[in-house]
Amino acid sequence: MAHILKMPRQGNTVESCIITNWKVKEGGIVKEETHVCEVETDKASFEIQAGAEGTVLKILRNEGDDVPVMSPIAVIGKPGETWDESTLKTSEGAAANTENESKQKNTINNEQAKDQSRDINSFSFNNHDMSSDAKHLSISPRAKNLALKESLPANALFGTGPGGRIIERDVLAALENRPPLTLAAKASGGAVPRDGTGFAGRITLNDIFNGMALRSEQLTIPPEGGITETQIKGTRKIISEKMLKSLAETAQFTLNARAPVSRLQDLRSRIKEADFLPDDAKNLKITVNDLIMFAVSRVLPRFPFMNAHKTGDIIKTFERVHLGMAVDTPRGLMVPVIRDCNLLSLPRISSEAKRLAAACQNASVKPNELTGSTFSVTNLGVFGITGFTPVLNIPEVAILGVCGIELKPTAGSCAGSAGFKAGNRDSAFGFEPFIGFSLTINHQVVDGAPAARFLKALCEAVENIDLLLAAG
Repeated sequence: MAHILKMPRQGNTVESCIITNWKVKEGGIVKEETHVCEVETDKASFEIQAGAEGTVLKILRNEGDDVPVMSPIAVIGKPGETWDESTLKTSEGAAANTENESKQKNTINNEQAKDQSRDINSFSFNNHDMSSDAKHLSISPRAKNLALKESLPANALFGTGPGGRIIERDVLAALENRPPLTLAAKASGGAVPRDGTGFAGRITLNDIFNGMALRSEQLTIPPEGGITETQIKGTRKIISEKMLKSLAETAQFTLNARAPVSRLQDLRSRIKEADFLPDDAKNLKITVNDLIMFAVSRVLPRFPFMNAHKTGDIIKTFERVHLGMAVDTPRGLMVPVIRDCNLLSLPRISSEAKRLAAACQNASVKPNELTGSTFSVTNLGVFGITGFTPVLNIPEVAILGVCGIELKPTAGSCAGSAGFKAGNRDSAFGFEPFIGFSLTINHQVVDGAPAARFLKALCEAVENIDLLLAAG
């Protein structure tokens, strides 16, 4: 009996995967452990094994398809073996629950489709155009027939089906926002203007003709230049949905503060120059971000309400710090997790941070390394940013933004500051390097004053990083 290869589930939160590359062709011989294709989720890339020995009888999905988990993607069996398409329908039924879970996302897509449909007046339409558009657009037969019947241009529709396919609900959404047409206007096949002059705002035949004349005049205007349209999908789509959900479901509030980093910079320089340290410690190249994460991991346990999750009406506080670390990758933002960070030494934190960042860059990070953070740190200071508003990594209730280091004037003698190093130790003022912090909290859970106390304690820990390291 032929083996139906299904899209495996890559973690509890993954609902679909994009096929990026088929490694086999129809008719090819595979073993059970043969990697037949590469897939991409919102978090990482994976290779899928055949799962059975035999011949690839049929490849059911194309490269670039966004396939729901547990849906068939290929058929493997003996050469010449027949397979029943009804078996595929049964297998596809197994993915029905995943589709139901996506109804809420489809509702959002429907709203997007309604917004998109308001611009249908810029397209001409007739039966010939419809068949021409269908060659380039992915549209279901039911949607195509309804669009033809209602004289709706196919290239003005926004698809919310699998892979951006235009389905019947997209046409209905467009019709809901289109002005009513007279029978003569509908039969003309002309472009539909935004407003009508007929009774109750109906679009008349004269409105169609007037619009055609106006567009004919506009054709003489030189174009403004090339425009590229790119569909939002894969990692970028998930990021956009998570960011929107974060802002929509939480009361986000940001506090800003600065901490002197003379001792931190001095400590980092001494670590780099110390000859007595073992090679593996010197080769770690301790960064400012490593030291900040170390300080965060030591301060957070004193403020458990900051190391927490909000899920519905339930607040979970955590004894251990699982620190999320924002990483910029070619595929978009990823947040791997340094687990039990409050129990790790500075060298261990630095080593784990570098390992996870490299895994995110080369797409080898594992799904379980991207989940379970209790507090996150995001650093834009390396780009010279002096202040920003981090967006919560829900369900976490707080996230720390690390900004750039700037010289600030300080009163009184302050050993180690830039001004006094230049020979102004006895001056009434000088300049000292400060690092900026932007702390965003969920005001539903954390009030401003407690968050300010946490931020103040963190600044003190960074200022006295050498003492913090000595205390462990």
